Amino acid sequence: MKTAAFAIFDVGKTNKKLLLFDEKFQPIEEQSQNFPETCDADGFPCDDLSLLNSWLLDHWENLRLRSGIVLKGVNFSAYGASFVHLDAEGQAIGPLYNYLKPLPSDLQTEFYADIQQHDGQDQEAFAAITCSPTMGMLNSGLQLYWLARSQAEVFQPIKTALHLPQYLSYLLSGEKFSDYTSIGCHTALWDFQVGAYHPWVKRWGIEEKLAPITKDPIATVKDGVMIGVGLHDSSAALLPYLLRGKEPFMLLSTGTWCINLNPFNEEHLSPEALRCDCLAYLTPKGNPVKASRVFFGREHDHQVERIAQHYGVEIGFYKKLNGREQVGIQSGFVPACMEGTGPEPTLQNGNWDFSACPDAISAYYSLMRGLMDLLKTAIDLVDNGVPQFYVDGGFAQNPIFMAMLAVDFPDKQIEALEFHQATALGALMHLKNGQAYQQSMPLFT
Repeated sequence: MKTAAFAIFDVGKTNKKLLLFDEKFQPIEEQSQNFPETCDADGFPCDDLSLLNSWLLDHWENLRLRSGIVLKGVNFSAYGASFVHLDAEGQAIGPLYNYLKPLPSDLQTEFYADIQQHDGQDQEAFAAITCSPTMGMLNSGLQLYWLARSQAEVFQPIKTALHLPQYLSYLLSGEKFSDYTSIGCHTALWDFQVGAYHPWVKRWGIEEKLAPITKDPIATVKDGVMIGVGLHDSSAALLPYLLRGKEPFMLLSTGTWCINLNPFNEEHLSPEALRCDCLAYLTPKGNPVKASRVFFGREHDHQVERIAQHYGVEIGFYKKLNGREQVGIQSGFVPACMEGTGPEPTLQNGNWDFSACPDAISAYYSLMRGLMDLLKTAIDLVDNGVPQFYVDGGFAQNPIFMAMLAVDFPDKQIEALEFHQATALGALMHLKNGQAYQQSMPLFT
């Protein structure tokens, strides 16, 4: 008997994945591939669009010919801050520019001067309104501004500029859409207060080159296969939690960064919150998701290495701790890797002196207490009284992290709930949600 299957193409900067799931959201298969980069006309590295196209289309054909499965649907998740530009015939123009490519400083100055002159917003106010801290090409709307100002031979023939996740969908569906999750990832395109493109987007002839916005998860159905519109990867990773229930929550996504995502906080991002490393994204329905962040994992790993070296213990010593050790905690933690980031941007990097701690365990607890104090400050910036915290990522398995979090937030229900391949699973759930909507049936039974 053939297995009903759903395919998710998950395109990261490093790994390109194809994942298959069954109808009960259980993984069937996973394939991963890395591509060599190419360079744009300036010699700056970028993803090779032709390799990406071939990889996706080849897998698509193989999936449709496989004898053991019945393909029911396909969706896409991909990194944000990237556009693919199409001409009038639907062919790609130019490379897939890298969001790490430097934006010429004179153009950035001219851009914010234009905003000040025509919209009466200084750089900080504009960043707050668009939830887009000044990040050069990472503000992907400025990639279009850069093309309009300095690459007219590329910009003028552009008929449609598609965000990368929606371009992947277009390759299979032939349909051109914009999606809120891609629009909302620090693009500098969207006015979060008005709920529309910022005036500069129309003023520079960019809005007419952007595809229509859709809330429908399904771009089209081809030969009985649902083809999704695609999602920005960070927003896709939130969906398994968002679709799990209706109780308001905050997701603490832990790893190199601890990113605190609150989809139930719709307050506008203030300049002060922006200065404290807060941000906002959009859900697939266009609702804001307020977020704060701490460079938690990077600082943790740096200090653990120092502690292990100082006390002559193995670097993974802390993994044997259970969170119930009776130790003295020293105050005065000073981070070494957080300058300019996190909830206290004026905090300068320093050399934390933990030598007063009698052993590595005491030093580790002192480290965690210092990090948790910063994390609490960051969480408080976006917490509006949600009753539940979900914790995923590496620190969800750290008993000291979880114990201190419970102490710091005694009124919260805290649950370590990590979904395997949350980004791909979120893209699948979004596709299935569209199917359920079209069939007037609930997503989960």
